[in-house]
Amino acid sequence: MACPKSIRNIGIIAHIDAGKTTLSERILFYARKIHRMGEVHDGAATMDYMPEEQERGITITSACITCDWNDTNINLVDTPGHVDFTIEVERCLRVLDGAVGVFCAVAGVEPQSETVWRQSERFEIPKLAFINKIDRTGANFEAVLESMRARLMANPVPLAVPLGQGEDFRAVLDLLSGMKLVFDPADQGQTITKTPFTPEEEKIAAPWREQLLEKLAEADDVFLEKWLEGSQTDADIKDALRRATLGRKLSPVYCGSALRNTGVQPLLDGICAFLPSPADARPALGELEGGRSEVIADDPAADPVALVFKIIMENGRKLSFIRLYAGTIREGQSLKNSSAGQIDRVGRISRLLADRREKLDEVCAGDIAAVIGLRNAKTGQTYCAPNRNVRLEAIDSWPPVITIALEPRNADEGKILDDALARYLEEDPTLRASTDEDTGMRMLSGMGELHLDVIMERMGREYGISPRKGQPQVVMRETILGEGNADVVFDRELGKERHQGEVSINVSPRQRGEGNVIVMGDFLPADPKEARKILPDPHINAVMEGLNHALQSGPATGWPVCDVRVTITGIRRTEGLTTIPGCHMAAGQALREAISAAGPVNLEPQMKVEISVPEEFLGNAIGLFNQAQGKVEDVADHAGLKILRGSAPLRRLFGFPTSLRSVTQGRAGFAMSFEKFDLP
Repeated sequence: MACPKSIRNIGIIAHIDAGKTTLSERILFYARKIHRMGEVHDGAATMDYMPEEQERGITITSACITCDWNDTNINLVDTPGHVDFTIEVERCLRVLDGAVGVFCAVAGVEPQSETVWRQSERFEIPKLAFINKIDRTGANFEAVLESMRARLMANPVPLAVPLGQGEDFRAVLDLLSGMKLVFDPADQGQTITKTPFTPEEEKIAAPWREQLLEKLAEADDVFLEKWLEGSQTDADIKDALRRATLGRKLSPVYCGSALRNTGVQPLLDGICAFLPSPADARPALGELEGGRSEVIADDPAADPVALVFKIIMENGRKLSFIRLYAGTIREGQSLKNSSAGQIDRVGRISRLLADRREKLDEVCAGDIAAVIGLRNAKTGQTYCAPNRNVRLEAIDSWPPVITIALEPRNADEGKILDDALARYLEEDPTLRASTDEDTGMRMLSGMGELHLDVIMERMGREYGISPRKGQPQVVMRETILGEGNADVVFDRELGKERHQGEVSINVSPRQRGEGNVIVMGDFLPADPKEARKILPDPHINAVMEGLNHALQSGPATGWPVCDVRVTITGIRRTEGLTTIPGCHMAAGQALREAISAAGPVNLEPQMKVEISVPEEFLGNAIGLFNQAQGKVEDVADHAGLKILRGSAPLRRLFGFPTSLRSVTQGRAGFAMSFEKFDLP
């Protein structure tokens, strides 16, 4: 059983095609976890085990695998780089303690690199960086560092620099040891020849090492004193690097070419030396009854507290991926789902090996494992000892932006389709499914065209069905431009019982992206006891529920309502007549009338767009982007290309990449990510 101090829970994060999975394969190979490196372009990568990943050459679902390096147990998570699978990154970052950002030496910081780096900042995750593909034509190590400073607001500090770039790349200069590292291609880089710097190499390395010491002195006061005295040792430098990295004051940078098996082992050393163990990481906070919070100590002897961050259905059984924050879990142990209030019994516990499992007798605080038996588990829920009632912060949910209609070809296929959708909804919190009452069609919503295409391919492969698919439709939102009021009396017989309620509300717009809020007006006494005499809590709760339910479907279009402030200005109760269902129905009707009076409008998904294109095709790209109602925000130069950044409505970007390739002779790159819902 690994102790928390010897564990590293890390993720590999980057833009699509930066080399994350290739790097992960090398890490597993050098750590002796696999005996043969699989290549992404051959569809043989260990971490890309789904057929859809192997065919497309991209990572779709995060894969976790455990390996050992220098007596350290590393739980390695390879995350997707495509924007459609951002939630995979989000839910993995939620349970990781450190991360490695991978950047292409030619492309630098790309849109999804920026997105996932900022996601990791939200979770206060310390990071290393690995500048990959140094051997590619056009590689520019210094330009990548500059783009990290400019676009990520990061403080990159190289610990290794390349000797030569592009076709001239031949070795890595280690600034900490003062050694040139040459990786032997004859044994796939396993043998590293270390030699002291020559005078020429020393001339290259000296400015970088001086910059390293200066950055450390700025970030660490203890090191500053020794540096000013000139008494710092190699141990002092490493200690200061660790403190500054854990404090997120800087990010150590390594470099190499994963495909050419160069520069990976120093990165592994850096992971063990500078990234946090669970004992070093920011402690998890649990919410107790009454709104109080509690720090969850990573003590293996404490009562267990775990977070479910991913679910996979295997042969009809639910496999729950958990991060254990406290205690020890053993097979046969009972745990309480504190989010749902249900007791489940732990079945088999497994170490994660991508698509394979290694049975464990127990898992302790700080570790990541897969558990069978948590029947009621959902992504983001907390499991704890039955005698406790603590909940960890849930994982954020992302709104889908695109919908397709699915029609089964016959009744039998309809039943199979429903089973398939139920499974995929269980596994993927970004999917939404519903049935259109008028047509009977299943409506499936997701994060993008690729996201839904993968689901359709999985249906064919795993269930042998191919339902008819409608054209993609953009998921919209509804909001208001002005204020509206409503005063509704609901009085009706439902099921031979009379229900009555009277509710008054006011609605007003909020800033874009602020979300909805429901507040109580000042129509009740300030003293809670006096207020309850006039209006008991169940009636207030019924009004709140009615308003929240009505916000899920706007009166103008049926899309969910967003960015609206709802003020309850009155709830009138008549003794013997007013009922809880009556209050619920009156509140919903009042909201619909108030929104209708406030000028409801549609909001649609706006996407951040980045286009890289040779200068001779820039005019064509801008013209096409303008046709898509795109707004150009910036045009910059990078690696001999023009980089166009802007935003455009998602509905105008269907088929845009194909048209862009056509007008640029296939030489343009395109990436987009969700920005916000806004007016067309």
